[in-house]
Amino acid sequence: MSIFKNLSETSLEKLNERCKNTMSDWLGIEFCEIGENFLIAKMPVDHRTVQPLGVVNGGAFCALAETVGSMAANLCLDRSQYVALGLDINANHLKSAGKGHVYGTAKPFHIGKTTQVWEIQIHNDDKQLCCISRLTLSVIPLNR
Repeated sequence: MSIFKNLSETSLEKLNERCKNTMSDWLGIEFCEIGENFLIAKMPVDHRTVQPLGVVNGGAFCALAETVGSMAANLCLDRSQYVALGLDINANHLKSAGKGHVYGTAKPFHIGKTTQVWEIQIHNDDKQLCCISRLTLSVIPLNR
């Protein structure tokens, strides 16, 4: 059973369209796989995402983690009534990535009525773990 509301009505095309003209669009982040309990997005390792040494900037890792985790969190909600907004993010940078793409996979630790906690693992093209992040979100009613 899927944790996502209306999974059958959700498409990667719709998710990517929703991010047009945002920071994630500028960074080249693209949603590439959705399952019953996970969401994956990829980000290129290029001039937009690297630091002067030529490896992914830690902030770009965090932007990928926040993008995929926030989208996954909001897919668990009735968006006509609630929105999930980032409350806290942490990241441990374990390995550098200097070419290709990195892939962020978001999976839930906790999906509650007022908070959600997601783990985002970021791997390189060789499936090596580069960054592990935890994202906590506040679930806010829209009719406040």
